[in-house]
Amino acid sequence: MTGTPYDPTPHPTRGGRPMPDQPPAVPLREAFAAPPRSTPVRLVVADDNPVVRAGLTALLSGHEDITVVAEAADGRQAYDAALHHRPDLVLLDVRMPEVDGLSALPHLVRIAPVVMLTYSSESEIVQEALRRGAGGYLVHGEFTVAELLSAIRDIAAGRAHFTPTAATAVLAQLRASATAHGVEASHAASPATSRERLSQVQPLMGQSAQAFQLSAREAEIMDLIAAGLTNQQIAAACFISEKTVKNHINRIFAKLHSTSRSEAAAKWLGTAVTP
Repeated sequence: MTGTPYDPTPHPTRGGRPMPDQPPAVPLREAFAAPPRSTPVRLVVADDNPVVRAGLTALLSGHEDITVVAEAADGRQAYDAALHHRPDLVLLDVRMPEVDGLSALPHLVRIAPVVMLTYSSESEIVQEALRRGAGGYLVHGEFTVAELLSAIRDIAAGRAHFTPTAATAVLAQLRASATAHGVEASHAASPATSRERLSQVQPLMGQSAQAFQLSAREAEIMDLIAAGLTNQQIAAACFISEKTVKNHINRIFAKLHSTSRSEAAAKWLGTAVTP
């Protein structure tokens, strides 16, 4: 007599009836994780210093999701390599012989996203690089290896990254623009009134933080909000989670008695001038 072999393992039941086999549970973090990139991030590394160039290539090539497809010693070589390889991202130094990074930048961004990876930390250079299309600006010495890898992955995915010096340069440009706008918007005729309004729209960052009782981290995040960065970009720039950014913003809004980013930025930059 034939039949189904006896299985001594007890089966779960519901109301006395056998339950169908259940798929194995998937951890919550894995269930909601972003799908991994199917192909590695392909990079062109452009730096005139052969030691820096070789070091970056060796460091980055040691990760499965990143591969260096070409190296370049100046802007011209970087452009030729980008045309040939069509990379996902170009790491570009500023000061190089023949064709420098800033000169090559407008041409490179037509082919692939570009992040400046350089020792050049001057505010004017940072601002010019961003005007010419750089998707991020990283100054050597201001990031760890893990932070560099995170920045590369984020910029390749379209999220901006700035190290502290570059973020400060962006803020300085915004403050200058906001101050100029505030002065132009002032319709008072007398020089005395103009001086009063000018003094109102030029608070120092330290004084602002002290006046609003913001912590150093909150002041840093408020600077980035005023610079127009999204929560995602702020999280990337500060190397913290978006949830942490939101928590900081809630506290900042409470201290600034603001209900929106624009209102908070106006108070922070000093452009919320009472008529």
